Amino acid sequence: MLTGTRTIELRAAEWHEFDLKKGTWQIPAERMKMRRPHVVPLSSQALSLLEEMYELSGRGRFVFPGRNHAGKPMSEASINQVIKRIGFDGKTTGHGFRHTMSTILHEQGYNTAWIETQLAHADKNTIRGTYNHAQYLDGRREMLQWYADYLGTLWDNA
Repeated sequence: MLTGTRTIELRAAEWHEFDLKKGTWQIPAERMKMRRPHVVPLSSQALSLLEEMYELSGRGRFVFPGRNHAGKPMSEASINQVIKRIGFDGKTTGHGFRHTMSTILHEQGYNTAWIETQLAHADKNTIRGTYNHAQYLDGRREMLQWYADYLGTLWDNA
């Protein structure tokens, strides 16, 4: 929910991809749907969760290792199983969190280019997409911090 990444990108995240001091996650091209590297700025909440996860899985390769085999990432069904077990079956999916993020950030007036870049979407304008390699990291970092804070207020008021 905090990063807007696809579930496969999250499930297969490896510790070496993270720079917790800089607050970034660099997903290599070979793990991305569009086969382009993707830099994800991390909110303070995401960093805090990663620090907690490091205590559990930091000695291994994966942030979220498989339950039965630590040398593999957690299973494809894991995220949706958690959603089901906490009572949201049929109401959302792991991928649905990307839709939610996009909708809320657009409603708040955030720059569409920032949002689409965060979601690792290709620019539909092929000319612009070919020439524009901007990452908008500062704007995306600010946007993701706002979003994490917003989600926190929802949690606090639930």
